[in-house]
Amino acid sequence: MPEFDLDSFKKTWQEQPVQPKYDDNEILKMLNKKSRNYMKYIFWISVAEFLFFSLMGIFYLVNSNEFDSLLNILEKMGVQRNDTIQNSLDTIYLVIKILSLLVTGFFVIKFYQNYRKIKIEEDLKLFIIRIITFKKTVNAFILTNIGLLLIVIGALTAFAFYIFNSQQIHLSRSSLMSFIIAISVSTILCVTLIWIYYRLVYGIIMSRLDKNLNQLKEIESQEN
Repeated sequence: MPEFDLDSFKKTWQEQPVQPKYDDNEILKMLNKKSRNYMKYIFWISVAEFLFFSLMGIFYLVNSNEFDSLLNILEKMGVQRNDTIQNSLDTIYLVIKILSLLVTGFFVIKFYQNYRKIKIEEDLKLFIIRIITFKKTVNAFILTNIGLLLIVIGALTAFAFYIFNSQQIHLSRSSLMSFIIAISVSTILCVTLIWIYYRLVYGIIMSRLDKNLNQLKEIESQEN
């Protein structure tokens, strides 16, 4: 009976060719399907945001005390509340809400169009281009929302200084510095919170989409 050689057996076993569990076509289909699902998730998140802003708009129409906090701050700085100021603030906030809805609605449509254009069976290079385009749309959506926030804060700040000027209110140096610091801190805090929100909500999905994109690029490079 021949002597059993364990080392020789291990070597022979390791030299056996390993059959791949999936071929490139199967991997491609799985990556395409996953990528499409990730885009679908982002689309539905944007729809939820649109509905949220819509409900906030309805709440604004029902609740007229939304701006009391800002008016209270201005009153403490010497501003006399009147109907003109109230109506001007109402108009500013209404424009802001409509603009916010238009921006969100526009990107909801863009996300849906990008999602609808993607087909699991389509050309690999075209599929990669569509994913890159979708990523750019998401980034534009995030930056647009941050930009919109900065515009809102800038408009309200300009309105406050306009009121100070029209009512001939002369702020002391300390009051002016406190007002500017408060605006700056509020702006930084709001931008940071928005950035964190989008990094958590969209960032997780986008990182997985990036991973799929890199794998698709590897398969595409192997085919060339």
